[in-house]
Amino acid sequence: MNKNYQLDDIDKKILNLLQEDSRMPFLEIARECGISGAAIHQRFQKLLNDGLVIGSEILVDPIKIGYSTCAFIGIFLEKASMFSEVVEELKKIPEVVECHYTTGNYSIFIKVFTHDNNHLKEVLAEKLQSIKGISRTETLISLEQSFKRYLPVT
Repeated sequence: MNKNYQLDDIDKKILNLLQEDSRMPFLEIARECGISGAAIHQRFQKLLNDGLVIGSEILVDPIKIGYSTCAFIGIFLEKASMFSEVVEELKKIPEVVECHYTTGNYSIFIKVFTHDNNHLKEVLAEKLQSIKGISRTETLISLEQSFKRYLPVT
């Protein structure tokens, strides 16, 4: 967000309500904010057009669709200049759900979901390790996601 962008209290309330439930009807948001549904729609459209809202999502529980292993993988590159090519290859692997360009030990840090540890081993050995430009990886298996939250709009 541009640091010069000004949000008033109603915009903040709209954003916080939608972060709690992105499917909340505009009329319900209007009641919470004490203004008309049309005003909510106009304000939301402006937030969307200005790039403050970058989308909405439906989250599916990975475990309920058979993905019980979550892992974070630090990727070391042969050369930093290979970053873009490696990222393009990572995009082709459906188990990779997040990819971050980082400072520190790793050049790239990814989050993956797999069915189990054997599936994780296959992803590592057959998909990741075969990408040109990756010199090695380090894997951390998540035992539990204790919480996930969005930043409050203040």
